[in-house]
Amino acid sequence: MQDEQRFGPIESLADDASNHNALGWAQQRRNLLKSAGVGVGSMALATLLGRDSLGADEANPREAAGTGRHFPAKAKSVIFLFMAGGPSQLDLFTEKTELARLHGEPPPDSFLEGKRFAFLKGTETLLGSPQKFQRHGGCGQEISHLLPHHRRIVDDVCWLHGMTTDVFNHGPAKIFVNTGSPQPGRPSMGSWVNYGLGSESSDLPGFVVLQSGPRGPRGGASLWSSGFLPTTYQGVPFRSGKEPILNLSSPAGMDRHREGEFVDAVADLNELRFQTVGDPEIQTRIAAYEMAYRMQASAPQLMDLSRESQETLDAYGADPSKPSFANNCLLARRMVESGVRFIQLYHTNWDHHGGPTENLEKHLPEICREVDQPSAALVLDLKQRGLLDDTIVVWGGEFGRTPMGEVRQTTGRDHHIDAYTMWVAGGGFRSGFIHGKTDELGLAPIEDPKHVHDLQATLLHQLGLDHERLTYRFQGRDFRLTDVHGHVLHDLLT
Repeated sequence: MQDEQRFGPIESLADDASNHNALGWAQQRRNLLKSAGVGVGSMALATLLGRDSLGADEANPREAAGTGRHFPAKAKSVIFLFMAGGPSQLDLFTEKTELARLHGEPPPDSFLEGKRFAFLKGTETLLGSPQKFQRHGGCGQEISHLLPHHRRIVDDVCWLHGMTTDVFNHGPAKIFVNTGSPQPGRPSMGSWVNYGLGSESSDLPGFVVLQSGPRGPRGGASLWSSGFLPTTYQGVPFRSGKEPILNLSSPAGMDRHREGEFVDAVADLNELRFQTVGDPEIQTRIAAYEMAYRMQASAPQLMDLSRESQETLDAYGADPSKPSFANNCLLARRMVESGVRFIQLYHTNWDHHGGPTENLEKHLPEICREVDQPSAALVLDLKQRGLLDDTIVVWGGEFGRTPMGEVRQTTGRDHHIDAYTMWVAGGGFRSGFIHGKTDELGLAPIEDPKHVHDLQATLLHQLGLDHERLTYRFQGRDFRLTDVHGHVLHDLLT
């Protein structure tokens, strides 16, 4: 009920905003201040000083255009650690002794009936994992020796075995996990969350993307696009270093006062244009200038890891002098503390087919060393600081890997969409809980299968959003993240 009352002033504008006929709460606030002789630059300064003139318990200026929470939430932010390329669950989280026993044998025809693979030609044989496994924690989760730091968090996370998805090629599969559709053009999960809830931060974007690894993820900006939602909800990629966003720094010779006057002038011109044509993207442009002005102070400080203790840096394996997944995990914690709603980390390359640069012998151990320690450190750090209770951490990729090896120069596995592993921590998910089970070869779920749409619905549920009610009308249809699918996985929740 509290949340419903809090979002009351915004709800009355929701329908108009979806039809692009309303200025929205933030623009109304700006107009009131402008009428009192307060410019954009002064408004930004007031925001940084605590927005005292607006009242401490009023809705955030960057609140949602959507309805707000549908019911009380267990979580208020999400960190999605996206392992781009598809981690091999059979070499990391699931020991299959029968698969090892049948190593080199052809798979049973009955196991392959109706299955789809990206590259397998039908002549491949079963590939037992050479990795060593042990059960850890009170839950007894199996962990490969490639992930020694994961042993420390087995009882802090919820293990999702038997995950399934629909798409077996990288780009479309990544888009599917993030947007609920394999085709570009739909809003990403982070955009939906910010549309529904808004941002808790007044001087940082509500949805931030951090990247590491040898290249960017396949699918590119489509993975964090706002699709047909206003572009103010799209993800903002941050770079490492002192200038996280290109062209954020002031030009030479431009001081803070002059820049504030420039932003005021541009905002006035944009507002005149909006009154003439009613294009909602003009509102987005006005908000972007305001946000950029505020971020000039906040973003460089946020990205400065030298403010962290050496003990914390060592715990993550972070080195402020060079970019890394470890640095990004530490930044993600800092962003949660600063009120960023949705943070997505992409780390490549988990696409271990077998070949000179992507095989299971050499490159799987290497990438495990890059992500194991910081992933575990993030969970433990959030827990120690009391942030894990209302922060959801998700770990996983767009799909898993097959029990059959590929015939290539070195050892690898193909894409597998029918049975893979992810884990989730915090935000009301059960800790130390193992959900789901796959068959003796790891080809299919035999207990508690879960679909990507189910995970999307459950994440929204923990944020206080009903995945069937969080919709946006576009081209005559009410769209949602889960399309016409998805069920909340109540078994996973406390």
